[in-house]
Amino acid sequence: MDDSEKPTSFHVMELDDRVLKAIEKLGWGAPTLIQEKAIPFLLEGKDVLVRARTGSGKTAAFAIPIVQKILNLKQVAAHQDIKALILAPSQELCQQIYRVIKDLTLKCSREVKCIDIAPQEDLSVQKPLLIEKPDIIVATPARCLQHCQAGNINIKTSLEILVIDEADLVFSFGYETEVKQLLDYLPSICQSVLVSATLSDDVKSLKKIVLHNPVTLSLQEPELPPANQITHYHIRAEELEKATILYALLKLHLIRGKTIIFVQTVDKCYKIKLFLEQFKLRTCVLNSELPSEIRCHAVNQFNQGLYDIIVASDEKALEQPDTEKVSKQVNKPGKYKRVKDKNSGVSRGIDFQFVSNVVNFDFPLDIHSYIHRAGRTARGNNQGSVLSFVSIKESNLLEEVEKYLQHGQENLSVFKSYEFNLDEVEAFKYRAKDAWKAVTKIAVREARLKEIKQEIFNCNKLKTYFEDNPTDLQVLRHDKALHTVRVQQHLSNVPEYIVPETLKSLSGIVKKGKGKRDFSRMSESTSKHMAKRNNPLVSMQFEGFKKKVKRAKH
Repeated sequence: MDDSEKPTSFHVMELDDRVLKAIEKLGWGAPTLIQEKAIPFLLEGKDVLVRARTGSGKTAAFAIPIVQKILNLKQVAAHQDIKALILAPSQELCQQIYRVIKDLTLKCSREVKCIDIAPQEDLSVQKPLLIEKPDIIVATPARCLQHCQAGNINIKTSLEILVIDEADLVFSFGYETEVKQLLDYLPSICQSVLVSATLSDDVKSLKKIVLHNPVTLSLQEPELPPANQITHYHIRAEELEKATILYALLKLHLIRGKTIIFVQTVDKCYKIKLFLEQFKLRTCVLNSELPSEIRCHAVNQFNQGLYDIIVASDEKALEQPDTEKVSKQVNKPGKYKRVKDKNSGVSRGIDFQFVSNVVNFDFPLDIHSYIHRAGRTARGNNQGSVLSFVSIKESNLLEEVEKYLQHGQENLSVFKSYEFNLDEVEAFKYRAKDAWKAVTKIAVREARLKEIKQEIFNCNKLKTYFEDNPTDLQVLRHDKALHTVRVQQHLSNVPEYIVPETLKSLSGIVKKGKGKRDFSRMSESTSKHMAKRNNPLVSMQFEGFKKKVKRAKH
């Protein structure tokens, strides 16, 4: 291997020892390709347009040089000032960026201060934090503009670096006016960075008004990780069959590690959640109709391991919003549609950490939606798998995605057929059918109502109101009982007699007493071992199971 082909190390980038120690603690052995290319240019002070796929390490590509440059400026600075402004289109993404910077400044937190002002709190609450002039501010364009107009932020002369992350979504999320107005509050010349997954027309428009003689880094890399890092599977199944297979895979621990289940609608999110909870499979829901605080909380709980399964609704409408269509629907009598929060995004923007599996319960509506969903797993150098359920109606969509991912290589099969013999788990089917039917439209509606009530009880803005009007709070608390789905305790355990012989050795089963086995959980040692391996969805063990089934048939 030539020297030019050897992977670059963070240690040769002239980074501060404190930053290197933080990087080492994060477990980043070597920079990704985009980090290797972008960091030197940013440290030189050049304007840069970064285009790289989701999961390629774009956040660290700009965060590391920002922290390093601020440490350099501290050596000659006479007084404290705001030096870097990072704008992102969603509150979740702002929080993600903030966490990355906090991790990178672990060893220099006294020298480099960072705050996230994206949360929709009263401006007066965040004003004291801004008065202290933190080195780095993370915000949505609208929130930053509000503080600038209120006089809480003055960066006309002090700002050194401006970063706009997910630049291709900034205009489509409705921030075009705010960004253009915000430029009046920024220095006429400062180092600027645009970071994006695509080079759309919106990005080109931003480039003209923000960047000056930029270096363009558009890496020639596939939109998804290579085949040795991510595996694509599909199962031909209809609605009830999908539910049965999902239940069997999760309950028998054939799906291991963190899993995101994608569906098309918000109602389906709650249907899947209520369905799985009947088998004591804990999940959380993420969709654009939830307030940003709830969404951020759900993502944090998932990333921290409190939940291993998250059910997310499709967010395609947020990337290409059709305001005219939405307004028409809202104005039609009886056709009211709740307006989604433009600051949210599930398929894009949110960094779900260490996701082993993506399950498309509903197949994506187009190619780009599939790519964005699949991009939630196999991030960085991690392994991952995507399992897609495909009904008869969705067959054409699968063919379109396959053809796109083949890139003209007709003999290359991207999707592997995940052969699952439903006859082998006939007893699971009866249980799944009863549980699926139990989740009625009324149950879904009541589950959503319960969540809304919980939001009201936890809302800080309403605390003062309820203190002055305690009767209203009591009425809410003692409203009619919700028709929740009845959880039957026996469903949480899987009796030995309903598990196929070929699966018993693959499910992390532990013996319990004389001849009895417990299928409700994996042994502690097995669980820890599998977590460390960060197994993809379909393990090599399950490949062995399929071979056994085929031999049994013959």
